[in-house]
Amino acid sequence: MKAILLDPTGELDPIQRAPLTKPASLTGLTVGLLDISKARGNVFLDRIEQLFNLRGVSTKRYKKPTFTRPAPISLVQEIASQCDVVVEGLAD
Repeated sequence: MKAILLDPTGELDPIQRAPLTKPASLTGLTVGLLDISKARGNVFLDRIEQLFNLRGVSTKRYKKPTFTRPAPISLVQEIASQCDVVVEGLAD
């Protein structure tokens, strides 16, 4: 029996991208915290933000309108223009 792999994104020809270089330190960078609107994701990000702030790391908060759809392009552009790195809460 042959296995069939299904792509949940629905992309017929996905773009291949190399991972970005990770920063050596968060000093002087702004970390975006993206809540995808799943239950209790805000609780997780509240704690992450608290830990970053205790270490002097600047944070900005963002929230998707719903977890059932990708983030609106305008939100992605806003995050990209205001943040150096992003932490995204993915599950409840």
